[in-house]
Amino acid sequence: MKEAVLYDRLDSGAVKCHLCRHGCKIVDGRKGLCGVRTNQGGTLYTLVYDRVISTNVDPIEKKPLFHFAPRSSSFSIATVGCNFRCSFCQNYSISQMPRDEGRIVGEEIPPSEIVELAVRYGCRSISYTYTEPTIFYELARDTMELAKEKGLLNVFVTNGYMTREMLDDCRGLMDAANVDLKAFNDHFYAHFCKARRKGVLDTLRYMKQLGIWVEVTTLLIPTLNDDPGELHELARFIREELGPAAPWHISRFYPRYKEQALPPTAVAELSKARQIGLDEGLQYVYTGNVPGDVGEQTKCPSCSHTVVDRVGYSTRRYDIKDGACIKCGYRIEGVEM
Repeated sequence: MKEAVLYDRLDSGAVKCHLCRHGCKIVDGRKGLCGVRTNQGGTLYTLVYDRVISTNVDPIEKKPLFHFAPRSSSFSIATVGCNFRCSFCQNYSISQMPRDEGRIVGEEIPPSEIVELAVRYGCRSISYTYTEPTIFYELARDTMELAKEKGLLNVFVTNGYMTREMLDDCRGLMDAANVDLKAFNDHFYAHFCKARRKGVLDTLRYMKQLGIWVEVTTLLIPTLNDDPGELHELARFIREELGPAAPWHISRFYPRYKEQALPPTAVAELSKARQIGLDEGLQYVYTGNVPGDVGEQTKCPSCSHTVVDRVGYSTRRYDIKDGACIKCGYRIEGVEM
C-alpha cells in the first residue's frame, strides 16, 4: 500500500478525502466509496498504486479524442475501481470489481515501467482510462511527471468528478481530457450514477480555465437521457462554457451491466442528437460506436470540406495542414492538428 494524497486527518481518527467530489469521511478500517482507498490507523492509503488491470496501445481516436494529437498512438492504462456506480457501465467488470466482488487485482507495474513501455511502443501519449483515473490518481500523477520528462502527453478519460484540488495538484501535467457528460439533469446523475451533475459541470469549466484540451462524450441511452430538450441544453452548455469549437461525441449505447433490458441506441437517434448539437452552434459534433457513419468525419466549419475522413479509429484522409483546412485556410481547433 502507498499513502494517498489529498486528504486530512481528523481528530476522531477518521480521514477526509479530497480527491473527488464525494469528499468521503472514512473511519479507521473502512474504505471510501471508490473501494480502493482505505483508512488504516488514521492514514489514508491507496490500494491500487501499482496494481494495473489493463494496458494497451490504442489510437488516440479511441479515447475518443479527435482534435488532440490526431493519428497518434496512446499507451492506455487502468486499475480496478470507480467513484461512480453507473447502472449502464460499459466496463463494469473492472470498474465495479472492488464493490461488487470485493477484489482488487492487477499486475505490479510501476510508473517508470509504464513510461518505458509507452516509449518502446512509439506512443505520443499515455492515457489514464477504461475505469476512472481519479481513483488511481497517485499512480497517474507519478506516471504523468515521468511522462513529461520523456516528452509524452498525458490524457485523462474521466467522469469529471475530481476536485479542483486534484486538478491544481497536477497543474501542467494533464494535457487533455475526454469528460463524460452523462446527461443534463440532476435526477439521472443521482439515480443512475450515484453522483451529482453540478460537480461535473464545474470540472469542465475549470479544465477549460486551466488550459486543458477538453472533448466531451455523452453515451446516448434510449429513454434515459435522450430527451431532445435536454440535449439542446447540454449542447448549449458546451457552446457557452467550453466554446463552439469544443468537440462533442455522442456514442451509441449497448446493453450492459444493470441495463440489459434496454435496446441499443438507434442510429437515427444518434443522428438527431448530432443535428441538435450543430443547430446549437457546435462546430464539431461526432457520433461514436457506429463505424462508417458520416458523424465520424470532421467538416471544416467555414467551407464544409471534409478535412478528416475517419472509419472507426482509422483515418483515411487528412486534409489539415499547419492546423488549417487545406481548401480555405480556416483554423481547425485542436492540439497538433
